[in-house]
Amino acid sequence: MTRHPAASAVSASRPAAPAISTHAAPPPEGLCRPPEAIFDAGAVRADLAEAIAAATGPKEVRAAAAQILTAARKRGMAAIQEALEEQPRRAAPITHSIAWLTDCIVTMVLEVCSTHLHPQPNSGDAERIAIVAVGGYGRGEMAPHSDVDLLFLTPHKMTPWAESLIESMLYLLWDLKLKIGHASRTIKDCLRLAREDYTIRTTLLETRHLVGDPELTEELTRRLRRDLFTGTESDFVAAKLKERDERHRKQGGQRYVVEPNVKEGKGGLRDLQSLYWIGKYVYDARSASALVRKGVFRPEEYAAFAAADDFLWAVRCHLHVLAGRAMDQLTFDLQVEVAERMGYRDKGGRRAVEHFMTEYFRHATQVGELTRIMMTAQEALHIKAAPMLANLVRRRPRVKPPYGIRQNRLTVEDEALFLADKLNILRIFEQALRTGTLVHADSQRLVAANLDLIDDDMREDRTANRLFVDLLLKHGNPERALRRMNEIGVLGAFIPEWHHIVAMVQYNMYHHYTVDEHTIQAVSTLAQIERGLLKEELPIASRILEGGVNRKVLYVAVLLHDIGKGRDEDHSILGAQIVRRVGPRLGLSKKEVETVEWLVRYHLLMSDMAQKRDISDPRTVRDFAKLVKSKERLDLLTVLTVCDIRGVGPGTWNNWKAMLIRGLYRGTEQALANGLEALNRTALEAEAKRDLRAAMEGWDAREIRAEIARHYGPYWQGLPTEAHLRIAEMLRELGPDEIRIDLHPDEDRDATRVLFSMADHPGIFSRVTGALALAGANVVDARIYTTRDGFANAAYWVQDAEGHPYEAERLPRLHQTILRTLKGEVVTRDAIRGRDKIKKREARFTVPTSITFDNDASDIFTVIEVDTRDRPGLLYDLTRQLANMNVYISSAVIATYGEQAVDTFYVKDMFGLKFLSEGKRAQVEKRLREAITVGAERARA
Repeated sequence: MTRHPAASAVSASRPAAPAISTHAAPPPEGLCRPPEAIFDAGAVRADLAEAIAAATGPKEVRAAAAQILTAARKRGMAAIQEALEEQPRRAAPITHSIAWLTDCIVTMVLEVCSTHLHPQPNSGDAERIAIVAVGGYGRGEMAPHSDVDLLFLTPHKMTPWAESLIESMLYLLWDLKLKIGHASRTIKDCLRLAREDYTIRTTLLETRHLVGDPELTEELTRRLRRDLFTGTESDFVAAKLKERDERHRKQGGQRYVVEPNVKEGKGGLRDLQSLYWIGKYVYDARSASALVRKGVFRPEEYAAFAAADDFLWAVRCHLHVLAGRAMDQLTFDLQVEVAERMGYRDKGGRRAVEHFMTEYFRHATQVGELTRIMMTAQEALHIKAAPMLANLVRRRPRVKPPYGIRQNRLTVEDEALFLADKLNILRIFEQALRTGTLVHADSQRLVAANLDLIDDDMREDRTANRLFVDLLLKHGNPERALRRMNEIGVLGAFIPEWHHIVAMVQYNMYHHYTVDEHTIQAVSTLAQIERGLLKEELPIASRILEGGVNRKVLYVAVLLHDIGKGRDEDHSILGAQIVRRVGPRLGLSKKEVETVEWLVRYHLLMSDMAQKRDISDPRTVRDFAKLVKSKERLDLLTVLTVCDIRGVGPGTWNNWKAMLIRGLYRGTEQALANGLEALNRTALEAEAKRDLRAAMEGWDAREIRAEIARHYGPYWQGLPTEAHLRIAEMLRELGPDEIRIDLHPDEDRDATRVLFSMADHPGIFSRVTGALALAGANVVDARIYTTRDGFANAAYWVQDAEGHPYEAERLPRLHQTILRTLKGEVVTRDAIRGRDKIKKREARFTVPTSITFDNDASDIFTVIEVDTRDRPGLLYDLTRQLANMNVYISSAVIATYGEQAVDTFYVKDMFGLKFLSEGKRAQVEKRLREAITVGAERARA
């Protein structure tokens, strides 16, 4: 910028009187403290006058002003934060107070610059200037670290004086550590740029005059409305909707992501602001409340708007205070702290943070409803293009009274006739699925306003329950009806037990969605399998449904499998009890109720057995088959398990889990068909040996006999033939000091398989585990086998930090890191200290440690299951401790559920026996708990 000569002329004794107006608007109503407690303009002005009088030049003037205004702003923000702590859920007084404090600072900065640094040379038209707040600041809503967006508005091309004034103002505002967004434009510039860019247009939609020439601001507002906004409403709405969809896509596309962005996420502040922008652009509404007078919102809907706005702003303010910067992502660690600051407490078997996040998602859902209402209003005005071309060319669906089709949506044409039969509250969703249309927002509002019609009589009505079950079974896409029914309260009213899980958050890193959304996702997966959309991904589940099952039982089981969550009791047991009440009401026979009850009671059984036990052990399959009892239950439970896991969130279902579930299903199916006795170690061992002999082409008979004879029985059950062959090749002429490593991508399991062959020695399992931990590999399965001639062979399946197989180009480095560690070039115990750290955002998660011993789960091993808080060095600490106690580890099955790790070890004592002594088990448990405690302290240090 060109500096005006006047910038160097400062007369402390006789400052030029400014022609530019620095008179600020009076403080608004509803501040969180009396105005003088936030900013005492008289006292600040006096301090500035005294300090500037002693200044000898522009630099000293700016320094003195920066010091005084910084102190004034700190005092004001301290008063505002104190008010936020006193009333932590009332955001409006806070956001308005921060904006007003900023107004005062900007006004004082202009006063200093225009009086003492750049007095206005004349009062001609060219020297006119207005300083305008735009964007969120223009709306008068600011969080503690919000940007300060300013528009320096002039009538014509910028003069040298105006450039110098603006430059000095910006430098002084930057000295105050404010994050300034600024633009210097004429009215003509504003109109031209806003016509080309919808972001600029939206920013200018929220102009608020601060200081300077008010006529300039008024002219800009008038010209924007007359020359740009009028007649372009449909374009603006379309642009805002496109922008919203793109923003949602970047934030994960779901309203219920567990670490939502309060500002940009679905159902967040930006969505609410978009409603306000559209209202202001289309209706010239000066406030959100004006949309009631315009007939867009009903009073109760505006009340929901205001409640959501106040809640979300409160959350955002607390986030800014806690982070000490602009922070809008509600991360796991900050969720706990915000919940505490906002006064939530543990109750009803749920943590304070879970209650807080449940309220958050209920507000986010309400924002979605308000968005639909606003869009319907635009369609009614022909502002938003109601039907797409595809909808125009397809045949209009036929409906009978009281229904009609408006704007290609199902609507209620005769409200009196509709409400005369309360079953229509369910029928309207059945009609929408049948006709392939969406329910009109006006009709949704009608239903939501009459939920009291769903009473006990209706819940017990056979026709009503048949209608509800038909929504699940008859139209191929129940997800759409269930989600809408859930969001407007029909589902919770018709099945009161469901209401408890609406927007319920489970505070962990495993579940990506609220409980109700997870359930709807699971139902959606079931419907997709039925429609044949997942044959390649889910071949067994697809084959089961093609073969025929009791669909009513399966859909009801999926719908109710988590309905017992959020109470003190085990949710599976409580859910089964709820099924006994709800099942008969939904028209299930006694036998069907018993089957659904069993499925809900044991809906985690297959997942747990597959992920926490060694499914290559015949005992695992036999025990599971005994619990399942029948092929019918096996089929139903398998499909329920798949839907449940896939409904947890994106990426939760993978080839590794698929392989485990398929393996357990096939083994159990065979056991149920041929008898449990057919599953025995002898038969499996003989089959594995036959397969290896067939694969060892080119080996002479003596080598084949020697290779097969050197291994003990368990070796033949836990690995596929291809791995047996590769280990045989690695053992060939292996020296006592050699270590051979083979890394191979295992696409069927979404993991990298790592095979080791080396001389046997105590603690080898722990050494290999430590080497993998140092390489940054996550172990998902591991087993080790010793040979009769003194060698050890280990098979590990590992994934990278993102849960994927290692890419080919990373394998050489992984190989080198493992080899160096096994050779002793790196001391694992020391090296792992720097890597075994829990991320800050995950630090607030706690998992109680549980250690169990099971001597019945395997014929020859004791099974130790350690359930505790996951961290990078956990498996190494556990295996090292077991090695120190001379516990022989045959295999380890590793399951992680977000921050929770369940590590299962198949072990023997130093004499090759199970741990039958209670004293020995207690000693092992004590040492394992010590290792977990010490490791956890190290990880948090």
